[in-house]
Amino acid sequence: MPLELKLPDIGEGIAEGEVVRWLVAEGAQVKEDDPLVEVLTDKANVEIPSPVGGTLVRILSQPGQVVKVGEPLALIEPSGAKAAPSASPSGGVPRGGKEVLATPVVRNLAKTLGVDLGALSGSGPGGRVTEEDVRRAPGGKSPAFPPSSAASLEERVPFRGKRRMIARKMVEAKTRVPHALLVEEADVSAIMAARAKLREAGEREGVRITILPFLMEAVAGALALHPALNASLDEEREEILLKKVHDIGMAVDTEDGLVVPVVRNASAKSIIELAREIERLSEAARGGTLVLSDLSGGTFTITSVGSIGGLFSYPIINVPEAAILAAHRIVTRPVVRDGEIVARDMMYLSLSFDHRIVDGGEATRFLNEVVRRIESAAV
Repeated sequence: MPLELKLPDIGEGIAEGEVVRWLVAEGAQVKEDDPLVEVLTDKANVEIPSPVGGTLVRILSQPGQVVKVGEPLALIEPSGAKAAPSASPSGGVPRGGKEVLATPVVRNLAKTLGVDLGALSGSGPGGRVTEEDVRRAPGGKSPAFPPSSAASLEERVPFRGKRRMIARKMVEAKTRVPHALLVEEADVSAIMAARAKLREAGEREGVRITILPFLMEAVAGALALHPALNASLDEEREEILLKKVHDIGMAVDTEDGLVVPVVRNASAKSIIELAREIERLSEAARGGTLVLSDLSGGTFTITSVGSIGGLFSYPIINVPEAAILAAHRIVTRPVVRDGEIVARDMMYLSLSFDHRIVDGGEATRFLNEVVRRIESAAV
């Protein structure tokens, strides 16, 4: 009797995942704990292992399909059990009793083109029917394509994977949370000077010193004084959760989309330690090697878009957090200091906050404290 492989409860409140790719083919022999399928959640990519040793007899959820926790992904025949014909690696036996080896993708293509798989001789390993075999089959229907003039003016890209997950999270945040926005500017000349002094120490430590560790230090210090910004709302129990640690997420722009790894206990780390952790997480994010623990449990988020450009933005809160701070491009411009016009390095900061948890006055006091710490930064 085949065993159903179901999407397990991964934790962190994850209710569903999108099948990215199968790591083994139908008919493959697998051992217990062998990784079988890669699933994308709203936190990270995770690999689901086999609960038993045996044969992967049928894949039930295809790449691109969203599966809820507890729903089946595949059928596995445990070692020593005899597989039923309906659960064979081929996925079925056609008329005349001839077993056809073909993946679900090939079977769907054959159905679309009106091709009888049983009439084909597979050119793949073990006689498996391939997509090319189906497309070359005589008598098949031609799929409908848009006129060439229209096709040349647009391209259709599948809306799935990380882009679909990001979209879902953004819609959830904007529909559930009443966003409010506060904007301030900060003189970052002190940070620029402190960064220059620390560069040599960073080189000795093998870490690159950027602006972000200084911003993170300022934010962590301000959160300690204004805990309402380091909170989340439990709507079901009607309670505000004030977090005792400052686990600060940082938005990282990758080729596959935006991810937010988390720097743990940021308030207890030095600038060098923050820089090292930021570098590690950034490299892992761009290399696609982040694990679920790197992406979960953040209490506040910083998004730094200044390296790309942009004078100002309205960031979307990383639910269930209470607020997010966006740091923008640093511009040297004239400002008045002690009655004199001087050139200073200036940067806009924009704070989005959940108005159910945080009032405007508290948000303003928090952002003022962030600015004060930025402007008084020292090594």
